[in-house]
Amino acid sequence: MWDELQTNIVRESGLRQALLGLDNSSPQMGSDNDDDSTLDDAQAFYSAHPALRPLPQILLRPDLEAYIEDLERTRAQQLASAPANGTAATGNYTKAWLLAKCRCIVAAAGVEADTDAAEALCTGLFTLLRSDSGDDDIQGQLLELVGFDNMEFLGELVSRRSDIVRNITDEADRIRVAAAMRDRAIPGVQAVIRQEKDIAIEKEITKARRKGKGKAKATGDVGSAEGTTEDQESARILGFGADLRRAREQQLTRRPAEVLRPETKGAVQYPHVYTSTSAASAGGGALLSMFGSKYALPLGTVRNEFSDHEEITIPVARAAVRQATEQPVLIDDMDPLCRYTFRKYTSLNRIQSIIYPTAYGTNENILLSAPTGAGKTDVALLTILRTISQYCSPPPSELADWTDTSRKPEFTVAKSEFKIVYVAPMKALAAEVVEKYQSRLKWLGIQCRELTGDMQLTKAEVNATQIIVTTPEKWDVVTRKGSGDMELVDRVKLLIVDEIHLLNEDRGSVIETLIARTQRQVEARQTMIRLVGLSATLPNYVDVSGFLGVNPHKGLFYFDGGYRPVPLEQHFVGVHGKAGTQATNRLLNRVCYDRVSELVAEGNQVMVFVHARKDTVKTAQALSELAQADGTLDQFATDESLKEHSHLVARVGKSRNRELKELFSQGFSIHHAGMLRSDRNLVEELFSKGLVRVLCCTATLAWGVNLPAYAVVIKGTQVYDSQKGAFVDLSILDVLQIFGRAGRPQYETHGVGYILTTHDRLAHYVSAITMQHPIESKFASNLVDNLNAEISLGTVTNVEEGVAWLGYTYMYIRMQKNPLVYGLAGDEMADDPMLGQRRSEMIRNAARELSRLQMIVFDPTTGYMAIKDLGRISSSYYLRHESIEVFNHMMRARMTEADAIAMLSRGKEFEQIRVRSTEEKELKQLLESACCCDVKGGIDSPYGKTSVLLQAAISRSILQDFALVSDCAYVAQNGARVIRALFEIALSRSWGPAAAVALSLSKSIEKQMWPFEHPLKQFPIPSGVMRHLENSSGVTVDMERLCEMDSGELGALVRNQHYGATLASYVRQLPRLEVSAEIAPITRGVLQVTMTVLADFEWNDRSHGFAEAFWIWVEDANNTEIYHTENVLIRKKDRHEPKVSVFTIPVHEPLPTQIFIRAVSDRWIGAETVTAVSFKHLMLPEHHEVHTDLLDLQPLPVSALNDACLEQICRQRFSHFNPVQTQIFHTLYHQSHNALVGAPTGSGKTVAAELAMWWAFREHPKQKVVYIAPLKALVKERVSDWGERLVGPMGRTLVEMTGDVSPDPEAVRRADIIVTTPEKWDGVSRAWHAREYVQQVSLVIIDEIHLLGGDRGAILEVIVSRMNHIGAQTGKPVRVVGLSTALANARDLADWLGIGQAGLFNFRHSVRPVPLEIYIDGFPGRHYCPRMASMNRPAYRAIRTYSPQKPVLIFVSSRRQTRLTAQDLIAFCGMEDNPRHFVHMDEWEVEAVLARTSDPDLRLSLSFGIGMHHAGLTEGDRRICEQLFHDRKIQVLVATSTLAWGVNLPAHLVLLKGTEFFDAKAKGYVDFPLTDVLQMIGRAGRPQFDDSAVARIFVTDSKKEFYKRFLHEPFPVESSLHKHLHEHINAEVAAGTIKSAQDAVDYLSWTYLYRRLRQNPTYYGVEDASARGVNEYLSKLVLDCFGELERAKCVCVDFDHARGAVAVAATPLGKIASQYYLSHTTLQTFAARLAALDRAHAFRDLLHLLSEAAEWAELPVRHNEDLLNRELARQVPFPLGRGQVDYLSPHAKACLLLQKHLVRGELPSSDYVTDTRTVLDSSVRILQAMVDVAAYLGDAGAALAAVELMQAVKQAALPTYSPLLQLVPSLTAADARRVAAQRGLQLRCLGDLMAASDQQLRAAFAPLGADPAAVERWCEGVRALPLVDVTVSPGSVFGAPGAGSGARPAKLSSLDGLEPQT
Repeated sequence: MWDELQTNIVRESGLRQALLGLDNSSPQMGSDNDDDSTLDDAQAFYSAHPALRPLPQILLRPDLEAYIEDLERTRAQQLASAPANGTAATGNYTKAWLLAKCRCIVAAAGVEADTDAAEALCTGLFTLLRSDSGDDDIQGQLLELVGFDNMEFLGELVSRRSDIVRNITDEADRIRVAAAMRDRAIPGVQAVIRQEKDIAIEKEITKARRKGKGKAKATGDVGSAEGTTEDQESARILGFGADLRRAREQQLTRRPAEVLRPETKGAVQYPHVYTSTSAASAGGGALLSMFGSKYALPLGTVRNEFSDHEEITIPVARAAVRQATEQPVLIDDMDPLCRYTFRKYTSLNRIQSIIYPTAYGTNENILLSAPTGAGKTDVALLTILRTISQYCSPPPSELADWTDTSRKPEFTVAKSEFKIVYVAPMKALAAEVVEKYQSRLKWLGIQCRELTGDMQLTKAEVNATQIIVTTPEKWDVVTRKGSGDMELVDRVKLLIVDEIHLLNEDRGSVIETLIARTQRQVEARQTMIRLVGLSATLPNYVDVSGFLGVNPHKGLFYFDGGYRPVPLEQHFVGVHGKAGTQATNRLLNRVCYDRVSELVAEGNQVMVFVHARKDTVKTAQALSELAQADGTLDQFATDESLKEHSHLVARVGKSRNRELKELFSQGFSIHHAGMLRSDRNLVEELFSKGLVRVLCCTATLAWGVNLPAYAVVIKGTQVYDSQKGAFVDLSILDVLQIFGRAGRPQYETHGVGYILTTHDRLAHYVSAITMQHPIESKFASNLVDNLNAEISLGTVTNVEEGVAWLGYTYMYIRMQKNPLVYGLAGDEMADDPMLGQRRSEMIRNAARELSRLQMIVFDPTTGYMAIKDLGRISSSYYLRHESIEVFNHMMRARMTEADAIAMLSRGKEFEQIRVRSTEEKELKQLLESACCCDVKGGIDSPYGKTSVLLQAAISRSILQDFALVSDCAYVAQNGARVIRALFEIALSRSWGPAAAVALSLSKSIEKQMWPFEHPLKQFPIPSGVMRHLENSSGVTVDMERLCEMDSGELGALVRNQHYGATLASYVRQLPRLEVSAEIAPITRGVLQVTMTVLADFEWNDRSHGFAEAFWIWVEDANNTEIYHTENVLIRKKDRHEPKVSVFTIPVHEPLPTQIFIRAVSDRWIGAETVTAVSFKHLMLPEHHEVHTDLLDLQPLPVSALNDACLEQICRQRFSHFNPVQTQIFHTLYHQSHNALVGAPTGSGKTVAAELAMWWAFREHPKQKVVYIAPLKALVKERVSDWGERLVGPMGRTLVEMTGDVSPDPEAVRRADIIVTTPEKWDGVSRAWHAREYVQQVSLVIIDEIHLLGGDRGAILEVIVSRMNHIGAQTGKPVRVVGLSTALANARDLADWLGIGQAGLFNFRHSVRPVPLEIYIDGFPGRHYCPRMASMNRPAYRAIRTYSPQKPVLIFVSSRRQTRLTAQDLIAFCGMEDNPRHFVHMDEWEVEAVLARTSDPDLRLSLSFGIGMHHAGLTEGDRRICEQLFHDRKIQVLVATSTLAWGVNLPAHLVLLKGTEFFDAKAKGYVDFPLTDVLQMIGRAGRPQFDDSAVARIFVTDSKKEFYKRFLHEPFPVESSLHKHLHEHINAEVAAGTIKSAQDAVDYLSWTYLYRRLRQNPTYYGVEDASARGVNEYLSKLVLDCFGELERAKCVCVDFDHARGAVAVAATPLGKIASQYYLSHTTLQTFAARLAALDRAHAFRDLLHLLSEAAEWAELPVRHNEDLLNRELARQVPFPLGRGQVDYLSPHAKACLLLQKHLVRGELPSSDYVTDTRTVLDSSVRILQAMVDVAAYLGDAGAALAAVELMQAVKQAALPTYSPLLQLVPSLTAADARRVAAQRGLQLRCLGDLMAASDQQLRAAFAPLGADPAAVERWCEGVRALPLVDVTVSPGSVFGAPGAGSGARPAKLSSLDGLEPQT
């Protein structure tokens, strides 16, 4: 306005300068030419305009010259005394000091030497310093004035405030006194010459200034009105006077855009910032005035003052001018994907067209800040289409020829490859977005679903959904879970955050957390996730864009209010009175009515926004009453002529909402979140169709529903904030959002927005809405909980990572820009510009708080942080840490429902619940009628009300008050979540009663029924029927009785026979489990429980869905402590199969009488089973722990061997034996008795085996040594090692004998050392009578003999027993040496092996060459893969902590896990300064290694120094990894467990990542045997390099205690022979060793089983531990075994009842089973199925029969391989079966692998290649047995078909293939056809080809065009085919008439014209 006035007064620039002083280019004020230049300018003006020159006036003043000289002298002294820089002492904080500082600031801001500006700044600062406001209040205003570069000066101003004010005031007083003395009247002439025109202009300026001051005062513009008076007073004190006025006038004239902030210097111009203000487009965001004063309001602003209120009207803003470069994007110009999606549009709107190239043409992150209604949802849709286009086939750009919009373009979208997440601030908005996107993208088959607190999705639904629309809190819950949902999170490719300006609100911290977590995920996983932020016009959009990772030159789009589709006229009304009083409320209603009635009279619709649900009704009623009083109610009435009027009126009449119906009849309506969704939808429809003129609603309508109106009115601005416990101002963002609903683009040219507030807040809203304050962060308020979530997720494990995490937050950006708001002093910013210290302090404070609450483990010294159960549960269930503090204080092991509800009600989550006076009556009624539990604290307290409402929700009470309905829904929804968390807390603390109560309450809240109510209430049973089940006396007919009744009895019970069958069905459907358990003691303190669970209910899809979850826990006898917990999922498909679980529990003496197993349904009330497990017959094993102490002996040198050859062998590796080897040396090397050496892995047991072997060769040089290792990998390692080191120097021969390697008998006979597996030696030694070399064995070394307790342990038992038997029979005793880890029951094992005290060495676990530290970490999570993924970051941190430079071994359970683990480690490496810090070789060497590596995943990992090792790799790749790791060229090796056994590669750090593996037989994950775990951690420690080693074991948290116990104490070894007895008994019967039952019992008395039966009888099910009881047990075991073998037709059993004897003899089937080492069940299957063979499809049926052999049961079927098997089944020639096929069956997989082998097809993975090799290893042996069975049955056809199948398997070809395909190099089918098609050769069959001459053969292959060498090889292949000459003697059946040479022999079918041999 001042600008306009100046322009009107004088239009020429010369006079403007003369009037207002100098512009920025003029010299400084106070310089010599100051007055001259001004005068010259004025003279030039008047010369040009002589008519304006006035006549002079003469005013007398005689001392004018002296006065001017005195004034100039004083001023010069002041300027000279001002120091240029530096800090003044206390006495020097004067006006001169302050002015000098201001000059420096002005100069630094780029204002050229402007003294006026410096004085104006000085005045503004002094005004604030001398004000009454506190230091904290003025800091922000001071910051606006001095800028961010002058924090030190700011600190000085605040700290020296009193000194500055006092010094300057005193100085002014002295000057004023002196001036008064000098200016007193002096007689004489005093003259001042002034011109009339000057006086006239001054008058105009003064007049305008007064006018401006009045308007500014009206608007509350402090800077323009009241502030000016204060500034004048400050200027008077400072002595500036006219100078200040001139600076003010200059400032108003020039309207400076500079902001004294660091970024303004050389401000960057961003290309997509569209605003009329230059400084804003320069990147500064919203403008702050130069010296802190607010801008004047826009031109045309009108202020009206009334008696009871004041109104300020801001006119409609001018629309932004369309730039020349702007062109609308036409839909027809888009690609087909966009064109069809936007087919209802003709073009994009203005803003969408500008952003289109970036949104759809790139993957740039985007921040779009634009006014409400600008079409931001469609911009988001463009980014969604961009993501979809990247997964389209064909790409949209390739369908350029598609033009027919009547048919949709054909795209195939890879829907499973991506997910898009749209985060909407409110559930209502989420529902709107889902509806819009679902309809738009339906044509692509894209699923869009809502995932909020109201709308949950199953896992299947999530997998089938591509666009998930969610709320910030819900997505935070999803992403903060370290397990379960990470697979979903990993597939997210686009994250859209709507209304991102909510950062400024309390919920903003959640958005910050989400985006920070996403950006860290992008970095950690090296994946691309596009971030798109949408918001209303933001003041500091550059800050928000930086937070989103937006490139401001490409992805930042800002549009100011000029781009609003419908311009807005704004009215600010301030009523006089105190907020909240009745008088003020009445006045607000009156003013509101006046405005609303005016608008309605003009024919407009109005929305009135209030801030409480009940106020919607009150306001509508008040407006209606005022209209009635004024007689204007007819104006509001509904127009009955409108379309659909009658239909909608009828719908209103059906509503249950009384107020809605009443108000609608008067033309009003209401809308709030407490209403039913159907009612809300009805109101929205009524308003949109014009049937309602005035809608009273809450702000949720502005956020959630796109329902515009011509005018919106905000009635009142006081909102209750529960966190602050007081009323606060309505958020500016809420105001903007509500104003955004004003104006309908299709109907009006502009909209109207009213805000009605109290007069004291009028100035606040005027300045805030027109200025828009910067958006600040609210992250600090939730830092503790957010940090806990990140620690739980595993992304923050120490303070350093926490500091880095804070660096991704918006708070960090704003702390740097506006430090005072976040409590930072100026010196802190100067000392620590990156705020590292401050961030570290924040993290440490939060961590200390979490540690105090027992939520995390925090080490202040190292900064290490680890989650505890309490923290994990808090994070998973979104609990506040304040609630955890309450629960820690109040939770007890035994609690009632009342205690639990009382505790829950005090949680932080319910703090905002407030008791309103209007609710007390209804709450008292609820207390009496609905509350079954005591309400502690009464209904007057928030927690008392929460308790009442929670119980009312459970009781299904009908509430009247709308606010109570809303509160009740909130309490029930959050109560269910919190009580679930309490249940898990109780489980984690092993509190049984508390867990039972919490789970019961949780189900009660979810089902809305009490635990004591009848369980059948959960079914839709009529109330009349339920009344009979719960009769009037209160006695409930329990479920046990109901289960025993039939439908007739049930019908009679409920007096409704027709309903009896339905009721019976419901009774059977209530989920129940049958639980049985067997206990077996492991030690005196540990019991092994084998629990079997079977579903005992009828499945109904509607009631049960796809699965039912049960919680099972084992309680002590007092029902207090929980020993074990697990969650069991019963799925529909396998509900009939029993689920077996094996676990251990502790037991204490004296033994309790029993324990209880409780199985409780996770969601059904009354579905509970309790099983008692009696300890009555439990007998604990005797405790005989025998340990050998390690003696302090002098290490023996290798010379003690007294053999030069052996000494030379040893010296290659060591010069002295280690302490363990020294102690056992004499026994093994010089004595002949059996020995057992138990010592930890890595203690040198291999040397012990070598000592025993050297003894054998010395004492028995002609005999053999057998070394038995449990795994092929161990055998290969031993063969490789001994073959290289021992065989040559010793002059001995060695053979390997495994399933893979079968040497010819002659080689075995010649060999001195046989290295074999238990199965192979068992098969060989069964026929020891016929195999002489078995009788020539003098020493058997059994490595890892502690594996007796495993599944294959029975074979070891049999071997030892057999070797002892052979020694006894031949008279040549066989020495047995066993090697094992430390054992708890070594004495029993030694007794069985015949070892005395001299041969027993059982060293403790601690006896290791390298001391080992073991750490056990528990990880939560029900699902295996996400739990494994959550271990990767801790694994990487462990490497960096314990072994940053030394070798690291990571053991995982599967080949897939090796790959996934390596990939994650690579991602973590990528976040380091040196990503390849695990590589310890030169670049050229790396390239050479990668060139030799075939596996692509391995190549990638090796380039980062991480190797992989598993059976799926080629032998060459495995060797490369082993060698690189051995040579320390790569630091990390990720391997499967087989490496622990097979390859001796020790490391400094061993990480065991998970202790489970997938077992197809169990159809789930089972634990590794403890022996495997010990073997793996035994690889830690390299004797030649390390003096200590570390092992970290990551386990599921429920197994942590078990491993703690048994990793530090020996584990007892039990026998497993009783579980695998049939095959071994059958073999001995076939060999003739066992001929009767007595022989079998005698045979068992030689076994280890017999020893352990006496020591631990309960483990084996022996109830009587006496000799007689054991004999009875063995007899029963033998007879049961005989019976099973007899049913399989493997033996014949003859009972001699007279003598009480049982004789047994082998049948041919039994002998075949023994010979081929097959299961008796396999032979039983063959015998039964071969007899019924389908001759027409013999090959197919035999193939299926082969795959059903019991031997395939151990074939691994890994997780998710059922999907691969299903795909393979479509590719093979023979289907698996007609019925339902179990693709998880190992038999089905074996059949598929055999078929793929026969057709030479490609396999889906390297795992399948290895599995095929395993199948082929055994298939020939099984087929040979099949041939023998067919021959035994006399079925020649079956035998020939089996031989044909055997040939096909060996040649990898189907019988229908040409025999020529067998030749090498391989021929193709086409080649075979060309060979057979040659007419001149007459090749009828393979025999003709074999009979051909060399010349004919070459001629036959010549047409193939191959080189001569290949032809020659083919010819050699033909000549090498076996040719058998069969001669038939005369008189045989074959020589019968008609069968002679004259008859053409029969031929087998052939392919390609060449027949097989006939």
